[in-house]
Amino acid sequence: MKKAKVFRPTAFAFPYLAVTLVFVIVPLILVTVYAFRGQDGSFTFENFKYVFTEAAYRNSLFKTVGIAALATLLCLLVAYPVAYVLASAPFNKMAVLALLFVIPMWMNFVLRIVALKSVFTAIGLKPSFLTGVLGLVYDFLPYMLLPIYTVLSNMDKSYIEASRDLGASDFSTFWKVTFPLSFPGIISGISMVFMPIFSAYAVTGLLADPGTTVIGRGIEILFGLREYGAGSALSFILLLLVFLVMFLSSLLSKRTNKTAKGGNRQ
Repeated sequence: MKKAKVFRPTAFAFPYLAVTLVFVIVPLILVTVYAFRGQDGSFTFENFKYVFTEAAYRNSLFKTVGIAALATLLCLLVAYPVAYVLASAPFNKMAVLALLFVIPMWMNFVLRIVALKSVFTAIGLKPSFLTGVLGLVYDFLPYMLLPIYTVLSNMDKSYIEASRDLGASDFSTFWKVTFPLSFPGIISGISMVFMPIFSAYAVTGLLADPGTTVIGRGIEILFGLREYGAGSALSFILLLLVFLVMFLSSLLSKRTNKTAKGGNRQ
């Protein structure tokens, strides 16, 4: 007697795998091929040489790293105190305040940036480096806030109570207990903010001056000029930077988790 075939839940993953293959894997392969492909079809590093020797793209690459680092730092400085207050607030108040930060994410980010541009115009702020960075902070702040808030709200409060029972001040408890235990949320927030900024050229394009733009704009220009080799090389460099940030974030997260577990056993 034949056994009836059992439907496996993994079959639901096939559509996702197909979409990933067509819209992620294949484009990445094409970018890699074009990045190392010369005009005659041979293997070459000329595309990378062009990117690093052309002052406009080289400076844009380093400028993007600086803009991303500054915007990420500002997001962290703003988001951490807010997340700390939200995690310490009563439940009903916490839900309302958290919703105030989640609701803007339901709106298209271009509409939000256009609205922010109108606000800057109304108060007399002209497009500049400052307005570009403020736009990035405004757009990516929730992605820094939510991971930190999640970690702080789920933190074991017994550590804080034990610190206070041992005579530690509020500041000492925060600096030696709360802040170290919130590292996973901080690392997650940094990775969620720092990496997308590289390609968020719509924000700086609408809010910043022409001299302040991220590397995504350079990639768009190169592909628009049909310089597929140089554009792919710049995209490949950006991809390597993203992988480097992901690797460092994963490494720091593992070290933080090991430290926390070691502290729990003591």
